[in-house]
Amino acid sequence: MMRSLYTAATGMTAQQLNLDVISNNLANVNTTGFKKSRADFEDLMYQTLRQPGAQQAGGQMIPTGKQVGMGVRPVAIQKIWSQGDYQQTDNQLDVAIEGQGFFRIQKDNEDVYTRDGSFKLNNNRDIVDSNGNLLVPQMTVPENATSVVIDPNGLVTALTADDEAVELGRIQLYTFPNPSGLMAIGRNYFRESPASGVAVPGDPGADQFGTLAQGFLEMSNVSVVDEMVNMIVAQRAYEANSKSITTSDQMLQTANQVKR
Repeated sequence: MMRSLYTAATGMTAQQLNLDVISNNLANVNTTGFKKSRADFEDLMYQTLRQPGAQQAGGQMIPTGKQVGMGVRPVAIQKIWSQGDYQQTDNQLDVAIEGQGFFRIQKDNEDVYTRDGSFKLNNNRDIVDSNGNLLVPQMTVPENATSVVIDPNGLVTALTADDEAVELGRIQLYTFPNPSGLMAIGRNYFRESPASGVAVPGDPGADQFGTLAQGFLEMSNVSVVDEMVNMIVAQRAYEANSKSITTSDQMLQTANQVKR
C-alpha cells in the first residue's frame, strides 16, 4: 500500500484540529480577557531508505541519503498571552490589567485565576465576578458608599455619603513561571497546574506586575482578519491532502488495471 495514503490522512486530521482551534478563537472574539490559542505541529518518524553519510563500495560518502516522512501530528495547543484591546465602560467595578498578572477568584472552595475584570456586587455587597464567585482578597462595600475608587496600584477605597474615604483593601495580582501551562477550565478561569508552576502574588505596579485601569475591560486578543486567513490556509491544506489521497487511489487503480 502506498505511504502517501496514510501520510495525507495525518495531514487531514491535523488540519481538522487546526480548524477547531481557529473556530474557538473566532467564537470568543468578544469574550472579556480571552486569549487566543494556536495549534503546534511536528513531523512524524521517517523511514530511512539510505543512511546519510553511509559509505559506498568505492569509498565515497553518501551526502544526503534517502528518508521518507510519515506525516504530521499535533503536539500542543498553546495560549498566546498578548495584550487585548481596552474598552472603556465607565463602570466603577470594571477593572483591566495593563500588563502581566491574573485576578484570583474563589470558586467552590478552590482558587482559580482570570483576566476578566468585570466585577459586581452580590446581595452581601461583596465584590464578585459575573458568576458570583468572590474576588480574593474578599472586599465588602459599605451600604452607605456612593462610589468605589480603584487606583492603578490596586488600592480599593469606598466613598460614603459623608465624604468619608474607607479603605476596603488592595487587589492583588498573580503571575506564573509558565502561564502557558495553566489549565483552562472554561468561564474565563484558569487553574494552576504542575506545568504552570506555583502562583506568585504581588501588588499591581510592582516588579513584573501590571497596573489596574478602573472603568475599562480587556477584550479578547483575537484578530478576526488573522483567524480568517488562518482558516483559508487550513482549508486549502485540507483540500491538498485530500487530493493526495485521491491521486494515490488513482495510481493504485492504474496499477490494478495493468493486467487487463
